[in-house]
Amino acid sequence: MSKPALIKWLDEFLAYLQYERNLAILTRENYQRQLLAIIEFLPIDDWSQLTVDHVRQVLFYARQQKLSPRSIALRLSALRSFCQYLVNQGQLDINPAKNIQAPKQGRPLPKALNVDETNQLLDIDEDSLLALRDKAMLELTYGCGLRLSELTNLNLSHIEQHMELLRVRGKGSKERMVPVGRKAKHALQEWLNVRDQLAKEDEPAVFLSMQQKRISSRQIAKRMKLWAQKQHLFQPLNPHKLRHSFATHILESSGDLRAVQELLGHANISTTQIYTHLDFQHLASVYDNAHPRAKKQGNKS
Repeated sequence: MSKPALIKWLDEFLAYLQYERNLAILTRENYQRQLLAIIEFLPIDDWSQLTVDHVRQVLFYARQQKLSPRSIALRLSALRSFCQYLVNQGQLDINPAKNIQAPKQGRPLPKALNVDETNQLLDIDEDSLLALRDKAMLELTYGCGLRLSELTNLNLSHIEQHMELLRVRGKGSKERMVPVGRKAKHALQEWLNVRDQLAKEDEPAVFLSMQQKRISSRQIAKRMKLWAQKQHLFQPLNPHKLRHSFATHILESSGDLRAVQELLGHANISTTQIYTHLDFQHLASVYDNAHPRAKKQGNKS
């Protein structure tokens, strides 16, 4: 790809996302992947040449590639953010992607484990070093509703009040306090009791790999998938599913959408509202059995 002026500003944008926005590495990689695909397609040599028509062409080409509406929306979002950065840097007068609409997309419901499946997963009867570490990761993800990046970046200094609270740094470096439940606290203590077997002096990370350094997000996801198989779950597992399960179970029990929003660290409650659609069959059953205008009448004698 021979477009040095375009690549130069992409590199500076990625550095800005890392050092000023403090975005997670997976997020930065997604931006980079989308913008490199755009650069390869664009018939320009300098970002000052970018127009609204170019942005429309990017979307048209993405449709020709048969990308899903979700992927097209992600590509447009990356370009829109990048163009705004270029405006702020004086490389563009206006953001040509600002008013371009992404294709409509159905919002998929997050998949969740039910309570029995969650208990089956977390009932780990092993006490090896890795088992203790992995159980603590599983319990904290489910017990505190952590994002994968939040679990990966967890430091010892983030554990507060005798392990009753976690100080979590979420998206956009926003911090929130989340309570640690009894089961998660016990699993965390069990891991911390043996953590020194892997931790080097002054190592801040809570969770470490066998290489004695902070465990990566990819490794965490791989270990969780492995435990789902070992615990005989009949569905694949990833960290996001445990977070979704946390939100679903809390909302089903409490009905407090605003509290779930705070626990998850969602900036907008509209993001949290998706969980209100998860268990419609259960709600419909409760309604049918409880509402006086829904109850079926018995046979008249």
